[in-house]
Amino acid sequence: MTPIRILLVDDQPLFREGLRTLLSVHPDFEVVGEAANGLEAIRLVRLHLPSVVLMDLQMPVLDGVAATRRLHEEQPDCRVIVLTTFDDDEMVFDGLRAGAVGYLLKDAPSEKLAEAIRVAARGETFLQPSVAAKVVAEFARLTKKVVPPTSLVDPLSERELEILRLIAQGASNREIAGTLFLAEGTVKNHVTNILGKLEVRDRTQAALKAKESSLI
Repeated sequence: MTPIRILLVDDQPLFREGLRTLLSVHPDFEVVGEAANGLEAIRLVRLHLPSVVLMDLQMPVLDGVAATRRLHEEQPDCRVIVLTTFDDDEMVFDGLRAGAVGYLLKDAPSEKLAEAIRVAARGETFLQPSVAAKVVAEFARLTKKVVPPTSLVDPLSERELEILRLIAQGASNREIAGTLFLAEGTVKNHVTNILGKLEVRDRTQAALKAKESSLI
């Protein structure tokens, strides 16, 4: 099995060292490099082509938001997971707008971090359940454009609405499958249909648009 290539980006050497140690116990993970700021992260992504980047937000030279935005434009296949200390930091939401596919607090359990990396590597979005509701609420507050439910050309089915509600709560495809007693592949197909109908690129945007449109 090809390991998931990971780049660590944080301006605190001790935190990066601890993170590398945590990830080393997983045989399907390979840390390919470390960066202390966003500019260095961009250079190392070009050099090592990691699958997942664990990105701090507040760093010198180039912060995590700007680095995420540039990586999203230059390397769209590289998945950025934001790691932050505060769940009410506005920079977190800026990071998600910049193209990050995950949001995780630095004090999250190590198994949640491993899950987030695997979910991101599969092309999905991960929001830590304990903060998912805050993320959606903050996006709704900061975004002024409201899309009415009637704007959907192809309305969501009842099953798709069930899945959308769970997405907004931060559930992964596997968790949704377990909750609704569905095959994980079936859930993945529904999620693809939901993103298409809502005309969004990822699960975070789907949750935001659903909130604004009063779909959930």
